[in-house]
Amino acid sequence: MAKKRATAKKAATKKTTRTKSAPKRTVKKAVRKKSSGASTKKATAKKNSDIKPTTPARKKTATPEAQIRQMDREILSLINKRAALTTRMINSSENPQASIFDAAHDQELWDKLMQANNGPLPHATVRSIFRDVLSAARRQVKIQRVAYLGPPYSFTHIAAIDRFGKWADLVPVSTIASVFEEVNRGHAEYGIVPIENSTDGRVVDTLDMFTRLPLQICGEVQISIHHNLLSKCPRSEITEIYSKPQALSQCRDWLARNMPQARLIEVTSTSTAARLAQDKPGAAAIASLQAAVEYDLLVIADDIEDNADNVTRFAIIGDEVSKPTGHDRTAVLLQISHSPGALSDALVGFKKNKVNLTWIESFPLRGPESGYLFFLDFEGHVEDRKVKKTLEELEKQAIVLKILGSYPRCEPRE
Repeated sequence: MAKKRATAKKAATKKTTRTKSAPKRTVKKAVRKKSSGASTKKATAKKNSDIKPTTPARKKTATPEAQIRQMDREILSLINKRAALTTRMINSSENPQASIFDAAHDQELWDKLMQANNGPLPHATVRSIFRDVLSAARRQVKIQRVAYLGPPYSFTHIAAIDRFGKWADLVPVSTIASVFEEVNRGHAEYGIVPIENSTDGRVVDTLDMFTRLPLQICGEVQISIHHNLLSKCPRSEITEIYSKPQALSQCRDWLARNMPQARLIEVTSTSTAARLAQDKPGAAAIASLQAAVEYDLLVIADDIEDNADNVTRFAIIGDEVSKPTGHDRTAVLLQISHSPGALSDALVGFKKNKVNLTWIESFPLRGPESGYLFFLDFEGHVEDRKVKKTLEELEKQAIVLKILGSYPRCEPRE
């Protein structure tokens, strides 16, 4: 009995001990867990403190050569896209032939390009680039055949390139009359001939051909003419100077002062003169810088023209009718009665309608008939209201009135 009581007391003591110690283990575990969390945070914080902030990697700047190569690819892509769109636009027009020639569209483009161009490329260079792109694109639709007063690298050739570009079929002929004949017979779609020079005035052969053949002016080109003395030998060895009569005339004062010992010899063109200077000892030519490059000549003296503002106007002849642009010119041939005051009476309409008459030339009539034929040039288009009124009044006074064409005016270009 005593043994049973001792066993029961011992069991009770163990139970009490377990019950009291359980909370201690739980608290101890909780403390351990808390301590573990704090340690993890400290470890993480330490690890994070050891990480240095990342510096963004610097992009390498491309070299100028690499930038140019990339830019060249972009320019080439855009030029080809521009040409393709031009060709597509022409093909989709109602009259592709008229769209190819469209002088008004071209003049508008040049004006916009000049306004947008901030350099360093000069306007002439920008225009040359775009002109060749247009010329090559138009060739995809139709090759334009253009007759001009040759030979190559004459000033008329330079004017033809300026208007039609290098990708047109530019055909040199030997005389102004031949240019008209090529167009009249349908061998060329257009012709280009000099019509007026600011130093020497009218080009008689051109005006005379308008009285002979039923062609009209459908455009103009104005080129600043700069003459150069070209040769293979030094100035002191030059004994002969070749050029066409107009070029010699436009440099007469300079030649008298600087080359009095040289004999002046007239030839058919400045390009012919350059060829002679290339082959003949002691010979020189007055011609363009382009001719110097083509015929491998030295520029002995440049810009020798007496008039620094020497400009030649070239007429483009053909069948195209240009639309009004608001900046146009019209040319007519007029025959009136050969009587006192007849011309004065005929011209009253220009003042009355405020039409600016810019040029007038007279030619004696051919044959037994007495009188004159007048070439008139004035500002405006035949579709302009005030020009229509002027022509109606002019017709009342006229025996013959032939409209040679209305076309966009252009400014002189280097």
